[in-house]
Amino acid sequence: MLRFFLLIIVSLLLAACSAQGSNIKEAKETMTRDNAVSMISNLEVPWSITKMKNTFYISERKGTIVSFNETNRKMERLIVKTNQPIHQEGESGLLGIELTPNFSESQQAYAYHTYYENDKILNRVIVIQKNKDSWNEVKVLLEEIPGSAIHNGGRVKIGSDQKLYVTIGDAAVPENAQKLNSLSGKIIRMELDGSIPKDNPFRDSYVFSFGHRNVQGLTWNEKGDMYGTEHGQSAHDEVNHIIAGHNYGWPIIEGDETREGLESPFFQTGNITWAPSGIDYKNGKIYIATLRGEALREMNLDTSRVTTIAEDYGRLRDVLINGENVYFISNNLDGRGSPSKHDDQLWKIDLSALQ
Repeated sequence: MLRFFLLIIVSLLLAACSAQGSNIKEAKETMTRDNAVSMISNLEVPWSITKMKNTFYISERKGTIVSFNETNRKMERLIVKTNQPIHQEGESGLLGIELTPNFSESQQAYAYHTYYENDKILNRVIVIQKNKDSWNEVKVLLEEIPGSAIHNGGRVKIGSDQKLYVTIGDAAVPENAQKLNSLSGKIIRMELDGSIPKDNPFRDSYVFSFGHRNVQGLTWNEKGDMYGTEHGQSAHDEVNHIIAGHNYGWPIIEGDETREGLESPFFQTGNITWAPSGIDYKNGKIYIATLRGEALREMNLDTSRVTTIAEDYGRLRDVLINGENVYFISNNLDGRGSPSKHDDQLWKIDLSALQ
């Protein structure tokens, strides 16, 4: 008889949990999921993360930058004022940002954004400065970069060599990725003042590597080796070891295809689509934010073994490692995701908890 009553009690408890399941899931999404903690909610289509001391700076495609102080929890959203208005269409808008090395004194950052001029979508690399109420353009480094509603690239990073690297998509014209006189489908390299480095692989050219479709992630290991993530045409997304002057094959080859003089990828996803975006590096592994793949992935560079360390957060746009923590942003409000009530968000995972 006692066993019978215990079974009834368990059944009632299970029914109650089932009735409340949707509420429990929603609450869990706004606080903690797996090992992740939500740091900020209600971001508006964020694209890149950078950090100085205790403060994050997150670009939003509509033309704003959110700052968030991890210590005092203060969050501020400021508009970015540019001499050419930021144009948001499809995949374009305010994309990559990178703080200058002397940001604490200068309050300046590098930014990549789309604009519209003479019936053309174009892109620019500029320097912006944080003021009390806005970020204002103070210098143009490069403009009239080919653009489109898709495939604008957009990642901006200072490399281990203290040069500024910018990824540029093929702007939906694949053949231009093979043309050295076009900036489409390239990774470019410049001095921090915007000039062309004398040791670039092609004389008097910003081009560092070419034959790219749409690179959206860059990172470096301790040796200064550079890696980039690239969207394939249909699956076959890539992680490439980027070498100065090399041709990465698009649109001639992709995936496991080979041809003399063209670089096959370090890693490719086969028939699975990740749509990889931002990446970062720590201790022999790169961490990859994936959009279509909707997960944060860890890749061991020695073995190419891939581990999913966070999923069920929707589309992920960028990742940043700081100390023992990995931070990533969801991008579910970009028109291609399924946003939850509090999206988009900045999430944090303690890497030591994953060991």
